[in-house]
Amino acid sequence: MEEPTAERKSEMPDVIGQRLFKARTVIITGEINQKLAASVTGQLLALAADSQEPITIFINSPGGHVESGDMVHDMIRFLAPRIRIVGTGWVASAGALIFVSVPVEDRLCLPNTRFLLHQPAGGTGGSASDIEIEAREILRMRDRLNKIFARQTGQALERIEEDTHRNFWLTADEAIAYGIVGRVIQKQTELT
Repeated sequence: MEEPTAERKSEMPDVIGQRLFKARTVIITGEINQKLAASVTGQLLALAADSQEPITIFINSPGGHVESGDMVHDMIRFLAPRIRIVGTGWVASAGALIFVSVPVEDRLCLPNTRFLLHQPAGGTGGSASDIEIEAREILRMRDRLNKIFARQTGQALERIEEDTHRNFWLTADEAIAYGIVGRVIQKQTELT
């Protein structure tokens, strides 16, 4: 079999992107950052402008920048088309924030998906005053995220606070019981 030319290789992502757009599918994979958030929100806005048909998001992420996760979370909630999210691999931290942006019945996952909830962490140095400001902001962010997870899972805020005090891992079945996932699917045909 002949190796594709450099020109042909550069066309492949466009073909895949076009097919995903036609299938009304968005893939979120890797670290949640500003670049990924901009790309995902752009795709979602384009899909919503194209049609009111449902959109499916596949997510596999270790998490990342909380405000970038907020951007995607809020955009998903803002748009009119129904959006389904399918977790695969692992859905952690800011990835979990994105995952819970849709109603529980539209939160699906593949059988071996794991979920991680935890409190936000900071990495700021500098003067004592700057560190104090950062600590206050992290506490405010933690409270806001805990309220979102409580609202979206049906868990009491106190339970979310206790569970996310340290890394809180869940299997797919545990995530269903906790209210993060609506159901586990094994085949593409189960999306409908």
